[in-house]
Amino acid sequence: MAEQKGSRRRAALSRRAFLRTAAGAALSVPLATGAARNKAEAKAGTAATPERLNVILLISDTFRRDHLGCYGCDWIHTPNLDKFAADAVVFDHAYTGSYATVPCRKDVMTGRWVFPWTGWSPLEKEFKVMSQVIGAADYTTQFVVDTPHLIRDGYNFDRGFSGWHWVRGQENDRWCTDRHYGVELPAAAEKLRSPDRTVRQYLRNVSRRRSEKDYFCAQTMSFAADWLRRNHNLGPFLLYADTFDPHEPWDPPQRYVDLYDPGYEGDEIIYPAYGKCNYMTRRELKHTRALYAAELTMVDRWVGHVLDTARKLGLYDNSLIIFTTDHGFFLGENGLIGKGMNPLYGVLSHVPFIARLPGEQRGGRCQHFVQVADLLATFVDVTGAKDPGTLHGRSLRPLLEGKSLPDRACAVSSRCPLTSKRAQERVESTITDREWRLVYRGTTGKSELYHLPEDPAHERDLFRDRRDEAKRILDLYVDFLEGLGAPKEIIAGRSSLPT
Repeated sequence: MAEQKGSRRRAALSRRAFLRTAAGAALSVPLATGAARNKAEAKAGTAATPERLNVILLISDTFRRDHLGCYGCDWIHTPNLDKFAADAVVFDHAYTGSYATVPCRKDVMTGRWVFPWTGWSPLEKEFKVMSQVIGAADYTTQFVVDTPHLIRDGYNFDRGFSGWHWVRGQENDRWCTDRHYGVELPAAAEKLRSPDRTVRQYLRNVSRRRSEKDYFCAQTMSFAADWLRRNHNLGPFLLYADTFDPHEPWDPPQRYVDLYDPGYEGDEIIYPAYGKCNYMTRRELKHTRALYAAELTMVDRWVGHVLDTARKLGLYDNSLIIFTTDHGFFLGENGLIGKGMNPLYGVLSHVPFIARLPGEQRGGRCQHFVQVADLLATFVDVTGAKDPGTLHGRSLRPLLEGKSLPDRACAVSSRCPLTSKRAQERVESTITDREWRLVYRGTTGKSELYHLPEDPAHERDLFRDRRDEAKRILDLYVDFLEGLGAPKEIIAGRSSLPT
């Protein structure tokens, strides 16, 4: 046992030494490509017009809303997104729709809540998707992605784009078979989620990384920025950049980690096992939070690189720019860590959503309910593309222009039905109105109800005491499903409260 513990310790220290000497060294490297070139590129302009705006969509996976400065966080450094938010509309009531990574991206691509029909599976061919809808309006469409689930194994999220680029190696992407480095775990295996299939594969994938520019988020956002430089004046475009960071595993350059927890020498739980976090010491949990915070700061820097490039090229004057995520992550709240089958409380479902449209009415905060299914409808509106007639979402353009728009009665986030009968019966949807949040688990599951003004942390379940409110919220959910045209069997399985 002592020998195994020593081996784990050496592996963790080796990883830290690697990060300090290699990836951390790139922090001082400037991102600017030369003032003269930026000035010339800005002067060249872009062929987009006020009626045909460019679109830049930036999605960062597993990005907690309450860890951004513009949403009230005072201990994590996110200067670039906070700067962007100061000149954009910050949506305070944005929620994920179909959960998690892959179903959410289906909402993005189709402009629909897909959870009543499909789940974690390849992008269905019968769906008309964003790249096709906007591309048909004579837009160049580019997809750059390091989120592996969208591309590998025939998942087809590149479908319809004029061009696409996949940065290989994230998570358990079957990319690198080298075994000379990175196969020793940085923490006890029982503390890690999928230590062999995922963590060891990931460590092999990053074994040849030498500087921060080699990190996946840096590669993705650098490609996006370079694409903007090469293509910004060739005609209207849609650029969609999707990075998996700050999704686990968390191994940012050590300099970022030292912002939040310098000098730590224990197990580094870079991909924690989901569920109850009672297997961690308080010190380990503190460091795990620091690793996540460090990832956020790294993501902020490289997203900021794209935003700075857009500014220098003059794209702020004729582009809709949006930053959002698919969901959050438990970091000890309610005694939980991770996501997986953890409940869809606000930690997971309440997400950042920041959008900037050129014009005099830009900026400020918006209290309307918005969800990622609204993205495609908004893009159709600002590009002049033809409405495919299949959209569930609605255009956010009026809100971005400071105009009025009727609000929704609620926001709905839901796990997706799968193919087996057992999975179909395993319901979990979270319905939020202005005051209450119902975590609904079907007619046989244990549903929960929380009064948000008094209990935003979900510590006092009022389901038994306030069944009247639970029923009212459930009725909103049924109305929502009927409005989508959801299958009758899905609605029937979600129409009654458990006894």
